[in-house]
Amino acid sequence: MPVFRPIGHEDRISIVDHLDELRSRLIVCVVGFVIAFAFTYWQNAGILDIVNQPLVDAQKAGQLNPQNAVDQSARFEKELSQAIKELTPATAATGRALKDIAGEPGVSAEAKAQAAAAAARLAGATEALARASRAAPTDFSRKPLTLGVAEPFVATFTVAAYAALLLTLPLILWQAYAFVLPAFDREERRVVIPLMALVPLLFAAGVLFGYFVALPRAVEFLQNFNSAQFDIQIQARDYYRFVVIFLGLMGLIFQIPVGVLVLTRTGVVDARMLWKRQGYVILGIAVLAAVATPTPDPVTMLVTMVPLVLLYELSIGLAYLFKPKGGTIKTRWENIWDEDEDDEQELLAREAVADEARGAGTGTGTVS
Repeated sequence: MPVFRPIGHEDRISIVDHLDELRSRLIVCVVGFVIAFAFTYWQNAGILDIVNQPLVDAQKAGQLNPQNAVDQSARFEKELSQAIKELTPATAATGRALKDIAGEPGVSAEAKAQAAAAAARLAGATEALARASRAAPTDFSRKPLTLGVAEPFVATFTVAAYAALLLTLPLILWQAYAFVLPAFDREERRVVIPLMALVPLLFAAGVLFGYFVALPRAVEFLQNFNSAQFDIQIQARDYYRFVVIFLGLMGLIFQIPVGVLVLTRTGVVDARMLWKRQGYVILGIAVLAAVATPTPDPVTMLVTMVPLVLLYELSIGLAYLFKPKGGTIKTRWENIWDEDEDDEQELLAREAVADEARGAGTGTGTVS
């Protein structure tokens, strides 16, 4: 079966054809993932720089904590390299001055010898300082720490795989949608297609919001929390796991409109109920924002709250626009249940009439 052959809602195909189509779509997803992974693994250095950036921003050399031992060492290295850079031209100038003194008339031979020896020593010291100045570190930002022999490779492989999965997500969702969409009729597609389109868009919006807004503030707060009591070093495996889980949760949180639409179509909630309960929901969003971004400043909490509140208000609007007109799933099931009861009562009535007819035909009817 061709992978991209459209299947209508009225088409009837066998289970073997369904499995063949599923296999073909899985092969397309795997091939797309392999191609994306080849690209992300090729560009793994740039991807690691992107993922490490929130950690680097949280531990800039200009914002080192003077109470932390690791930060004290970094500060000492920074100040020492600066001192060496300033000392190198000073020793060179001093050596030249001593040579000039040694060449002045009227200076004793002993003083000239001492000045020449000091100038020679300063020349050697100047060369050593120049070499140290050139070797002084310029990047004082701290990177994730690896401990195991294979951890650099495993961490790089893992990050590249997650990046490839993110790039392949539109293709995977498209194949999944194409596989399940024929199961819906025209009326059901009116609701399902917007839901399918919203899921990847909202997830991508949540990941971008988490990376650019929430993650840097969370990392900065957590890495500087009670830092005077800990020798803070970040293992690569734990840091990348934290980033993936954090961004994944942000992407799931941004699925609020989709969840509300599902609840609306099933009849659990409606737009009016959502509007009346929005005060409690906003309070819950405030608690969620406080947990997701555990920073003491209210600005970060408000920055996290605003898009979530807007998503909830969007959910109310979508619930009103896509409210079920032909009855919700709940009412449909109730109607089916009522129809079953009516059919059962009608069947019992017919059986009773048939029994009375048989009794009258055999003369064994009831005598009043």
